[in-house]
Amino acid sequence: MIIYVHGFNSSPASHKANQLRKRLAAIGREGEFSCPALSHWPQQALGRLKEEVAKAETDTVTLVGSSLGGFYATWLTERLGCRSVLVNPAITPHEGLRAYLGKQRNLYTDEAYEFTEDHLEQLTGIYVPRPVRMDRYFLIHTTGDELLDWRVAVKRYRGCRQIVVDGSDHGFAEFGDYIDCVLEFAAN
Repeated sequence: MIIYVHGFNSSPASHKANQLRKRLAAIGREGEFSCPALSHWPQQALGRLKEEVAKAETDTVTLVGSSLGGFYATWLTERLGCRSVLVNPAITPHEGLRAYLGKQRNLYTDEAYEFTEDHLEQLTGIYVPRPVRMDRYFLIHTTGDELLDWRVAVKRYRGCRQIVVDGSDHGFAEFGDYIDCVLEFAAN
């Protein structure tokens, strides 16, 4: 089972989620894909993800977490032992998202909400200071990510399989070129 974990102000309609969904459908594996719509509240998002993981055997689940989704995937991997592909993952969103306090609008659903200190506190509460299950991670990061420094992620996840893509950006339009690597990792 592959569970795509979307990022901040994103949704199951994101470009990378659609690329992964289409690739799995093309090879007859659409039934192995899930991409739940996640709440902007971190604890609710994690609760929903735990429900998705529980639907399958944990050792058969691979999370594909993008940005904030990578942050959530790290927590789930450390707690539950599932595999995670981290795509331009947020490392410290409880710090980095401080700049987004205030009114927000989901880019895909148009849902409006207030991003507050309570959100940051929930993110702080699920921060993993030091991931240790490096055999369970696969990091893919672009050097051109304008929001997240690839060098921080490479250092944090040292010891796991890694691909650093020269250029691109945070949205990583070229993600489709790496889906077969993701599927290979998920199969092991």
